[in-house]
Amino acid sequence: MKKELLLVATAFFLMSVTAITGVHAIQEKDKPVTISKHESDVTGDGINESIQLKGVPYEDEEDYLKEIYIDISTTDEKQYKIPLESGSKASLKLVDLNQDGVKDLFSNVLTGGSGGITLNYLYTFKDFITKELVVPEPLEIASTFENGYKAKITIGLTGKTYVFDLKDRKKYYKKLGLYYKGRLNEPTELTVNSFTLLKPIRLDNGKIGLKGIQSVTGISNTDNIAYVESSWQFGNNQWSHIHTKVSKAVGKAK
Repeated sequence: MKKELLLVATAFFLMSVTAITGVHAIQEKDKPVTISKHESDVTGDGINESIQLKGVPYEDEEDYLKEIYIDISTTDEKQYKIPLESGSKASLKLVDLNQDGVKDLFSNVLTGGSGGITLNYLYTFKDFITKELVVPEPLEIASTFENGYKAKITIGLTGKTYVFDLKDRKKYYKKLGLYYKGRLNEPTELTVNSFTLLKPIRLDNGKIGLKGIQSVTGISNTDNIAYVESSWQFGNNQWSHIHTKVSKAVGKAK
């Protein structure tokens, strides 16, 4: 009888150890990593807060973060959490973009897709109140391939049109059946991507704004045709367009 009780007790102990080990493994798997640390006054009270950008990687895919968030610790030991979307990389900058004299939290999350698109977030934490601010929308751009191995884009906001000579890709396009004897086989649009980059810059007027870059591609993401750069300034609770610059992409599709 004692032997049977000993076996039962041993089995129960092993089961308990296994359960504890399993819980510990789950906790380790979900343990957040610190992407960046910052010390700055983001409330406007004159005292620096501790701000950390954190992420939780997937167990079998360390290069992708299933959870990303901003963690704010105040001097009174209170903590605030601002969740962001998941992605492969993330960054955080503290900069006064809404021109109220207090630094805002501006974060980029790289989605990890082949287009290199970023998700952009802007928050103010003034007076210990978390409030999301809008970011500029990507420019609306009409685009199409043209006869004679050319491409044309028209930016809706400015009304300006740009034409690009793509004769250096002639063999490539012919091989894919896009053109025949210099003429399009069928009407074909280009791909206008969202922001591949959106970052704070100092504008010519001395204020801090944002600069965004959109890529325009042809028959694949590697067929880079043009880059459209736009700059923006925040005021009256909205973003105002300041400047646009268009350049042809260097190189050709492979």
